[in-house]
Amino acid sequence: MPADPKDTGINHRIPPGQTLTEGFPVLHYGSVPYYNDMGKWDLRLFGWIEEEVTFSYKDFLALPRREFKNDIHCVTTWSKLDNVWEGVAVSTLMEHVKLKPEAKFVMLHGEHGWSTNLPLDDFLRDTTFLGIRHNGQLLTPEHGYPVRAVVPHLYFWKSAKWLRGIEFMEKDKPGFWERNGYHMYGNPFKEQRYDFD
Repeated sequence: MPADPKDTGINHRIPPGQTLTEGFPVLHYGSVPYYNDMGKWDLRLFGWIEEEVTFSYKDFLALPRREFKNDIHCVTTWSKLDNVWEGVAVSTLMEHVKLKPEAKFVMLHGEHGWSTNLPLDDFLRDTTFLGIRHNGQLLTPEHGYPVRAVVPHLYFWKSAKWLRGIEFMEKDKPGFWERNGYHMYGNPFKEQRYDFD
């Protein structure tokens, strides 16, 4: 049964219109990608950078990882508090990239054409990372295995599942979810759920 925020003193952590859950709901559109050969998986960083970078799965797993703790808030009104993740900090990833001055935005590209946009400053926050484990377990395919972005200060659709590419852009443009009615930014404490909000 979801915790009652009145009983736990956590009201300030729960955005307006959200309901706490102890579970980890799975919400997506379309099919879930499954990987039989991780030798075919890679992560491409491209766009307004000095040189394109591609990490194989082996290369990505060799990057330093650490633990992250956060709350997550889904646009469909559930919130899950006190998540513990293992992943690669964006700052670690950016040690391999030299940005061009034109880079101001990021598009996160997942499998099957899923994508979502965010300002570069949000991507570079010290709370943003690429997750591989959640609460001690490898991510399941439904939750984004092998790698998902995690941008906890925005609604959870901005934490792109099945990540395959990070594009650095000069100008903002909508990703898949934003083209289909979701807000361009997605601050849960301002209830920026949809483009008509």
